[in-house]
Amino acid sequence: SSYYNTSAPKAELLIKMKDMQEQLEEQESEDELDIDLASKKQELIFSLAGKLEVLREARHSLQEDVEDNEALGREVEATVQRLCQPNQLDKFRMFVGDLDKVVSLRLSLSGRLARVENALYSLEEEAPPEEKRTLTEKRKLLMRQHEDAKELKENLDRRERLVSSIMESHLDAEDLDDYRYFVKMKSALIIEQRKLEDKIKLGEEQLKCLLDSLPL
Repeated sequence: SSYYNTSAPKAELLIKMKDMQEQLEEQESEDELDIDLASKKQELIFSLAGKLEVLREARHSLQEDVEDNEALGREVEATVQRLCQPNQLDKFRMFVGDLDKVVSLRLSLSGRLARVENALYSLEEEAPPEEKRTLTEKRKLLMRQHEDAKELKENLDRRERLVSSIMESHLDAEDLDDYRYFVKMKSALIIEQRKLEDKIKLGEEQLKCLLDSLPL
């Protein structure tokens, strides 16, 4: 073998050069991985930015639907004011105002409860007991509040039946359809808005994480 005919200093140099070559190849392989990862992140960023744009357009469109439904609500209220007694108009106004509040409250509590439960289930075994205790207490409190909100919703449903019976007695078929559509869409649009806002918030957080993780 030519290696055995090589002088000791030259052999040492050849070994060092071989080691350097291997290190260089490893470094090149790592660099390729880094470049590939950065490229994948760029693709994700581009995709996520596109999805966020679509969601924001949907939010704008949904806001127009909300405004259209509120305009219909004002027409319904004017009809109720014209055809019903003042105390019946008050019942209608209170019901519509509370519908907004109760639906929003239940959505908010459900979201907060889900986040606390997720945090609790994600806790590692070695997590401080104090952290687990705090989250458990938060969950108990939110569950009680959620039950209270459920009772508010049941009370609201009873009032809706009362208001509906008043509307059925005083409104013609077309006005009654407008009232029912307005009430149904008011709840549906609040729920849809919350879902959309949550998706946009999540997308923005994911996009920020990806951008922060890119090399400068």
